[in-house]
Amino acid sequence: MTTFAAKDFSSLPGSDLDLILFGQRLRHVRRSRGLTLAELGQRVGRAPSVLSLLENGRREPKLSLIESLANALGVTADELMRREAPSRRAQLEIALSQAQRDPVYAALGLPYLRPGPRVPSDVIEHVLALFEELRRQQAKPTATPEEARAANAGLRAMMRDRGNYFADIEQAAARALQPVAYSGGALSQGTLLSVVSHHGFSVRYVQDLPRSARSVTDLRNRRIYLRQESLGMHTPRAVLLQTLGHFVLGHRAPEDFAEFLRQRVEANYFAAAVLVPEQAAVTFLRQAKESRSLSVEDMRDVFSVSYEMAAHRFTNLATHHLGMACHFVKNDSGGIIYKAYENDGVIFPADTGGAIEGQRMCRLWSGRQIFAAADRFSPHYQYSDTPSGTYWCVASVDPGSERGFAITLGVPFDDAQWFRGRETIKRTRSMCPDPSCCQRPPARLAARWDGMAWPSARAHSHILSALPSGSFPGVDEADVYSFLDRHDQD
Repeated sequence: MTTFAAKDFSSLPGSDLDLILFGQRLRHVRRSRGLTLAELGQRVGRAPSVLSLLENGRREPKLSLIESLANALGVTADELMRREAPSRRAQLEIALSQAQRDPVYAALGLPYLRPGPRVPSDVIEHVLALFEELRRQQAKPTATPEEARAANAGLRAMMRDRGNYFADIEQAAARALQPVAYSGGALSQGTLLSVVSHHGFSVRYVQDLPRSARSVTDLRNRRIYLRQESLGMHTPRAVLLQTLGHFVLGHRAPEDFAEFLRQRVEANYFAAAVLVPEQAAVTFLRQAKESRSLSVEDMRDVFSVSYEMAAHRFTNLATHHLGMACHFVKNDSGGIIYKAYENDGVIFPADTGGAIEGQRMCRLWSGRQIFAAADRFSPHYQYSDTPSGTYWCVASVDPGSERGFAITLGVPFDDAQWFRGRETIKRTRSMCPDPSCCQRPPARLAARWDGMAWPSARAHSHILSALPSGSFPGVDEADVYSFLDRHDQD
């Protein structure tokens, strides 16, 4: 099945009137009533030429005219403005009109093919199938590694500037919870499914989900498919809400890698804001601060989320509501940074473009020190003296992750007074990014082993490749479409 056939306009987010879709519905209802343009024009006091422009999607109608047309045709205004094609034929005509406006199609220099009644449906289907194949073949990689790192750096700068607080997404999450009468604490599975159902989706848990996808959404049947497994912060509950977040926030297929990253950040934020609602979380955090007992572990347990989500959610709310700057890091046992955020002045290792993902953090930071601790799964508290100041940090290793990622939350020294674990006597001194700190071997070892060592490096061949192509990088569309086709019969 080609991708054009999956366009279900009723499921697309947003409330703006689609002129082509409105025109198709108007024509369909008019013809079903046996009226000509002239006869309908007489009923609403408009010239047939005006109605023809409406039906061809070339003029935007005023609400008063929509209501007049609805009354004349014996339907409601909502019926004329519904976001779904009135018939399979209309759906094909809309898809053809949209395809011919695409730059890839326009570059062919072909004359406009008017989807009139004399053009058979199978001809339109063939044209659309050829167009989709042309787009697929011309699709270039979403971004080079350099472009991806630049996009990451730009996104992180934006998050830092706003204190990692997104008021509009907080409001969207609060609105999502209103119909289910959330009263506080952790969201139950029943409440979560009610939120999803309120937005017109159902949930299916399956075992054959494509490995390249965390979830797959069938827009035609309004189904969200998930696998029952936890992936760090991405528990089944979080993945479900991240998926729903794309539709609640009005996302469309990303046009470039920067937009893809932004959408991922926003969808993740929405999921966290639903699972850890702002009002309840702020009340909890303020009480904990008053008692000088702020703790990521408590936040994790009260709202029944992963340690990573609790720490990340703290960064959303700390600056805006507690007046507290902070930083967050996720790294593996080798010190490689996978994600990070800061607005407290801490200096992360970075490349020349400002990107920190893939860089190796200082051996003396808590996120690396915890891997040498006797109990790596208990909180590791530490003060770190750095070139940008002294920071108090708490790090914890996610026990549910195969790779053993460490999650670190840190604040400037003065704010340590509000946290549990502030009494720790562990203290390190890091001079990074000065190479003499820990990036170079000690002089004694260098003198003994320089020229006498030949390690066999673990190859990371992916760094030599451009990022995967497609609107959703890394997702195997063939697997996704085969998956949907199997489950479409359910």
